[in-house]
Amino acid sequence: MPRNTRPPTFQAKPAILRSAPSRGASPLELPIPKLTGGQSLPKSLRGRRTIREISAKKLPLQMLSNLLWAACGVNRRKGPFGLPGITAASASNSQEIDLFVAVEEGVYLFDARHHRLLPTVAADLRAMAIGRGQKNVAMKAPVQIIYVVDVHRLSHTKGFQEPGLQDPEVQKSYYYVDTGLIAGNVYLFCASRGLASWFHNCDRKGLTKKLKLRSDQRVLFAQTVGYPERR
Repeated sequence: MPRNTRPPTFQAKPAILRSAPSRGASPLELPIPKLTGGQSLPKSLRGRRTIREISAKKLPLQMLSNLLWAACGVNRRKGPFGLPGITAASASNSQEIDLFVAVEEGVYLFDARHHRLLPTVAADLRAMAIGRGQKNVAMKAPVQIIYVVDVHRLSHTKGFQEPGLQDPEVQKSYYYVDTGLIAGNVYLFCASRGLASWFHNCDRKGLTKKLKLRSDQRVLFAQTVGYPERR
């Protein structure tokens, strides 16, 4: 169990997200990740695949907590360059990739260091996360993870300042790789827990506007997660 997390303070609330978030609202503390159970790593590697047929069944909050920790949660208080370490590597431990979690009730920003969700947008943006031309697939899926890079965080990392981190093309190579490392963690977690996952493009322009991102933040990709559609 990661030591950085703390007991949830909302036990009386439902086990599934039900209220709409809004900017300025209180953060939603996630349950402490439960790391037991699931298939072994070899079985998860054998079972890793893209599944686009995903049901509308919502993920329990505990499952969402486990998923986000596996994606890029804090797994040690002291990582490279004196910063906390997370489950996915990043250039000079800049941790420049943010995860925005789009659910039916709205969009939250995953705060890995405190293992909580920060309310961001009180609107259902899941269709925008899937993007044009793909809306007939996985439209009902409960969770869309939207990957956003903070280029300022990458170019001003407290870690090793290699010259390439100031070069836009080198930056791009790093943040694409770092996104892929997180997405790979999501794929393996889903394979381990019997969930479906699909990494894909999205409506970058629309999401940038809706999320009110800064000029040095960029929407990259999205990843759909949910239970497989049973046929």
